[in-house]
Amino acid sequence: MKTTLTFLLVQIPVFLFGQVSKDSDLFKSLKKHDSIFFEKSFNQCDLKYTEEATHPELIFYHDKSGIQDKAKFLENVQKNLCSNKERKPIRKIQIESLEVYPLYDNEKLYGAIQNGVHEFYIREKGKEDLFTGKAKFTHVYLLQNNQWILKEVLSYDH
Repeated sequence: MKTTLTFLLVQIPVFLFGQVSKDSDLFKSLKKHDSIFFEKSFNQCDLKYTEEATHPELIFYHDKSGIQDKAKFLENVQKNLCSNKERKPIRKIQIESLEVYPLYDNEKLYGAIQNGVHEFYIREKGKEDLFTGKAKFTHVYLLQNNQWILKEVLSYDH
């Protein structure tokens, strides 16, 4: 009885909120993917990787620059993030802000919603990164062929 009660009490937040535990495999997987995705695409400007890691029908909603499809998103990454290697925008996540919510279809995981806060900096050679602002984000990832593919992005509260 005590074990059952303990199990139910531990599960209440999952039933009420749906967010996975920060020590779950899903949370760790999305946290790792976020780290790799933004390091390669935003910080290192690996546009080939960015192209492959985003869904063909990507939609990016930005509170300052409007709605972008994949072509416009890739164009803006090239133009705004990757055009000046001497004064490079950098993205860093506030790890403690990260939340992950699974998406199921008939009990089969097909995707996840990821929320958090990220900070932006300017990196110049020989200088400390200069903080320029922060924003909230919501990502919808689809799980396709065991790979997380970015399908929708909300970037807001800049």
